Amino acid sequence: MKEEILRQLQTTWAGRNLYYFSEIDSTNTYAKQLGKQSEPHGTIVVAQSQSAGRGRLGRKWNSPNDGNIYMTILLRPKFSPQKASMLTLVMAYSVAMSIREFVDTSVYIKWPNDIVMNGKKICGILTEMSAEVDDINYVVIGIGVNVMSHEFPDALQDIASSILIESGQNISETALISSIMRNFEQAYQRFCETEDMSNIYQEYNQMLINRNRQVRILDGENGYEAYAMGIDKMGQLLIRKQDGSVEAVFAGEVSVRGLYGYVE
Repeated sequence: MKEEILRQLQTTWAGRNLYYFSEIDSTNTYAKQLGKQSEPHGTIVVAQSQSAGRGRLGRKWNSPNDGNIYMTILLRPKFSPQKASMLTLVMAYSVAMSIREFVDTSVYIKWPNDIVMNGKKICGILTEMSAEVDDINYVVIGIGVNVMSHEFPDALQDIASSILIESGQNISETALISSIMRNFEQAYQRFCETEDMSNIYQEYNQMLINRNRQVRILDGENGYEAYAMGIDKMGQLLIRKQDGSVEAVFAGEVSVRGLYGYVE
């Protein structure tokens, strides 16, 4: 499979280092080890399965050897650490654009890091960073895409799905990896030009399932309902509260009514 991935990447990611594993604990964990060394910007780690895959907030990411994508890209950005969180949105945009190239079924983004088809999560993204006060040492962006999975644990039955289940279409994991890298390279360049979402936020909003929906903002032990208006140029979700005021949400979680059983 490594050779096939390399062949697919020849026109989009040629000359970049690729580490491939049949099984690994976590592609993000391995990529962070590479980041501490001298591994260059653009290095990719791909695995057929993960024994300790992770999602946001330390959640376990189910990672069977089932024709899915588990990969991480290592980046060494020149911009400030405060900008790095937007890379999750840049990758989500890139993944959604790529899947749309292969399937007829509608593909959406759930802010900030999920890709959704028919109300089911098919992809999650985890961004981690090592930085000093003003400089980034490295950033790793992990992507888990359920491409061919047929079954999911009972706890995920109502939440997770795969591209195959939702679209009925068989797509090549290697071709999708190549497409994701091509779209990400273009989106990343556009991001670096302005160091914000100015060049892609309107396109991102077109795919945002949160947009124009009633949402619940989870803020620690408290929560409140609001109306999501889309993201701004800094990647923040703009919400209109019940009192009519508009607020930008940057941290925390957002649940969309009726999606993932309301609260994921």
